[in-house]
Amino acid sequence: MKKMIFSLLLIGLLATACAPAPNVGAINDLPYVDTGVDTEAWATVPAGDFLFGQHDHVTYVDEFEIMITNVTVEQYANYLNEAIASGDISVGEFDLKVAEELTLQKEGAGGYYEGDPFDAYKHEEEIEEGDQLFIAMEDGLRMTYENGIFTTMDAYRNHPVTMVTWFGANAYCEYYDTRLPLEVEWEKAARGTEITENGHGRPFAWGTEIHGNYANYYSSADLFEKMYGKLGNTTPVGFYNGQTYEGYETHDSVSPYGLYDMGGNVWQWMGDDHADQHYRHMRGGSFYTYEVDLRVWKFNSAGPTHYAPEIGFRCAQ
Repeated sequence: MKKMIFSLLLIGLLATACAPAPNVGAINDLPYVDTGVDTEAWATVPAGDFLFGQHDHVTYVDEFEIMITNVTVEQYANYLNEAIASGDISVGEFDLKVAEELTLQKEGAGGYYEGDPFDAYKHEEEIEEGDQLFIAMEDGLRMTYENGIFTTMDAYRNHPVTMVTWFGANAYCEYYDTRLPLEVEWEKAARGTEITENGHGRPFAWGTEIHGNYANYYSSADLFEKMYGKLGNTTPVGFYNGQTYEGYETHDSVSPYGLYDMGGNVWQWMGDDHADQHYRHMRGGSFYTYEVDLRVWKFNSAGPTHYAPEIGFRCAQ
């Protein structure tokens, strides 16, 4: 029974438990698709008010910068190699607590985390100081590890990195002197300040409507589903930019501040440390959720040790 619980956690069926399981493993014959989007670029979000949440609460946010794409597989592989060389992380077996009385060892890369404040709230679990798993080395990882080096599979170089725990996302950002975005920051970067005709903030990063060629969500029939029949896979970051790929025309789904994939493709870890809970929130929806979860105010949550084929992240500063 414990083994079954653990398996369900790792599959990460966060919102579509009744749907067929996606093909999340690496597809050997998948081509590399160049979107032309600069994965190293950042956008500046100016200070000011915007309409936050489903009920449009006027909220002020200070100026900040945020990556225009999610962190890619190639970027994370480069980080792993740099951090291993600097001694900040290691590869091996890490304890992974998946239930109150169940701790398993998982192979992957990880490192030190300073721990969280603990208030012994009813459903709060203590996150203690010590080594934590950053990324799991199992099916769904789009890189190989040989002779002490992580190497990205060529087709996935510009796909969002997945199988990363909250600890692993946080560690990446901190290694480069940045941080995970706060939820209010992420939502402003996605939504902007535009007021729609009905007097509300825009529900999606690109506007008020959603169609299959706007984003990568469950059964949106993206290019990879059309070409390879692989239901449930990531698309390259920035794929939905108005380009046509082999006859498949995408909508330019950029956010008001020039960000891509702020709806669909992968959930994105947030940096908030919510009081009296150990859960971390995610925003944006994924290739394995329906259209409703791509609305800018929707969130999901999981413990910081959780990882899945449909969870990634981007950094802010």
